[in-house]
Amino acid sequence: MKTKKSNLTNQEKYIKNHRRHHTQIAVMRIVLFLALFFLWEISADRGWIDSFFFSSPSRVAKLLIRLSMDHSIFFHIGITLFETVLSFFLVFLISLAAATALWYSEKLSEVLEPYLVILNSLPKSALAPLFIVWLGTGATTIIVAGISVALFGSIISFYAGFKQCDPEKLTLIQTLGGRKRDAFRKVVLPSSVPILISTTKVNIGLALVGVIIGEFLAARRGLGYLIIYGSQVFQLDLVITSILLLCIIAMGFYKGIQMLEHHIRKKIFCT
Repeated sequence: MKTKKSNLTNQEKYIKNHRRHHTQIAVMRIVLFLALFFLWEISADRGWIDSFFFSSPSRVAKLLIRLSMDHSIFFHIGITLFETVLSFFLVFLISLAAATALWYSEKLSEVLEPYLVILNSLPKSALAPLFIVWLGTGATTIIVAGISVALFGSIISFYAGFKQCDPEKLTLIQTLGGRKRDAFRKVVLPSSVPILISTTKVNIGLALVGVIIGEFLAARRGLGYLIIYGSQVFQLDLVITSILLLCIIAMGFYKGIQMLEHHIRKKIFCT
């Protein structure tokens, strides 16, 4: 009984310290965020920086209120969110299917691996004008641009994760009469979950970058369009406001995937 109580106490202490650590990190992040905004506002107010070029939190807030009154900002945010989420899910599905095919066929992986590396190293912004010529201007071009930024690196990462599976477990599956499909479903895919999640964290940011690149060149709506429009008419408050909204969106995506990661890890740990 004493041993059980002591173990329970140690477990409770660990959970308490773990929660305290996360609380401290969250508080420090909020404090740093508020300090940067306060320094930004003071610098603009006292003339340390030119508020016309660098804006200020108060000017951003006023612009957001004005754009919220006619709901235009929500329309542009919604367009960018939709294009980013769709690009992200397509990247995940295509990458998972392609990496699975490469794992099933070593000959196919040997043939395609150098091409994937070359395509991944290409500057994707250089491909955007070609997408406009091939697909025209519109949502399709923007979504394809979002996919192109993240796709090839994602396939490489997924495939590398599949290859890192414990070979002894694969041998055991084969010894017991299992097929390659059984090995993939019961050993390779579950063991690759951490790599899939870590790659997904990167992919959501890359998809957002690709969508913004596409909106720069082929859109009349979305936050990327607002950035280009604001720079063309010298409404730099609009540019900085759009950039800050993109930062908030990226943070929201990151936190969402982080929560999913904690849920999956907790589920795996409990089982």
